[in-house]
Amino acid sequence: MYRTVSHDGISDDVAVEEPLEIRVDGSPLAITMRTPGNDEELALGFLLGEGLIDGVREASLPEDLAANTIEVAGPLLKDPGTRSFYTSSSCGVCGKGALEEVAVDTPPAGEGPVVARALLAELPERLRQPAFELTGGLHATGLFDAAGELMVAREDVGRHNAMDKVIGRALLDGLVPLNGRALCVSGRLSFELVQKAAVAGCPILVGVGAPSSLAIDLASDRGMTLCGFARRGEMNVYCGEERVG
Repeated sequence: MYRTVSHDGISDDVAVEEPLEIRVDGSPLAITMRTPGNDEELALGFLLGEGLIDGVREASLPEDLAANTIEVAGPLLKDPGTRSFYTSSSCGVCGKGALEEVAVDTPPAGEGPVVARALLAELPERLRQPAFELTGGLHATGLFDAAGELMVAREDVGRHNAMDKVIGRALLDGLVPLNGRALCVSGRLSFELVQKAAVAGCPILVGVGAPSSLAIDLASDRGMTLCGFARRGEMNVYCGEERVG
């Protein structure tokens, strides 16, 4: 979604950013700054990534039809307690007050496919980003099969939201855990993106940008394949080399 604005005597298209409140059984749980669209996917992907659900839940507009709000049916797998969830478009872990609130326990990644290095390096070129091409202001995540075919792609002002939307869609389609598939992101590889991929059971994560030290550590600990700087047919493999052919 975009909006046309004027500057310097010309018109320009900019990405829309608005808050989304996520409720569970009528109670507010989280607020995230996102690009409107695919909000049900975003809510489900977010809750899965936080370890609060492990399967499809009903997600829809609330009974009071409040704007920028999605309600998800409970109960949650665990009590979030006093945890606060406020995520900006740049940070998906903002608002969490302690280190133990950041990490989500996940099992090690499955064996996964072996994919040719050249194919993995080409995934960013296969990731469709029409809204980015229009505005220059959105991140993208794509889910690919082992043959490099794009299964679903989403764009958002928040890189973590784009991944949540893709994972939420995959959850609705019965594809989670994402065994035998790969996720590709349009920017850098942060801890939070690795964690979301790990919770969804995806063995391979590819990024156009650089990984952080924590991203590499977490991917290695979870037995994932993490590839960064994927561009122009080349990339760096930071861990999980056994899945790169």
